[in-house]
Amino acid sequence: MTLFDPKSRYADLPTVLTTDARGRTVEAVPPAPPPAQALRGRHLRRQGERPDHLAALYLSDPAGFWRLGEINDTMTAEALSELREVKIPVKR
Repeated sequence: MTLFDPKSRYADLPTVLTTDARGRTVEAVPPAPPPAQALRGRHLRRQGERPDHLAALYLSDPAGFWRLGEINDTMTAEALSELREVKIPVKR
């Protein structure tokens, strides 16, 4: 069974076995290493602009908003939405 989309940065990561809080052995995927990204520039966010909008505009991939999060050192799309100035990586 494939857990991730083939384009996902998690698709080729090996799984690890760990013990959860209830003492069960579970399979988990470790965090993906951050990609090497060069800075393209910065964007001053306007009201209503979401991370997926910016990813579609600059990266041609609305699902690539995680790249914006990585270069801006934010963990979630919500945290990225709080930034006034968003760093934009070079499109791959």
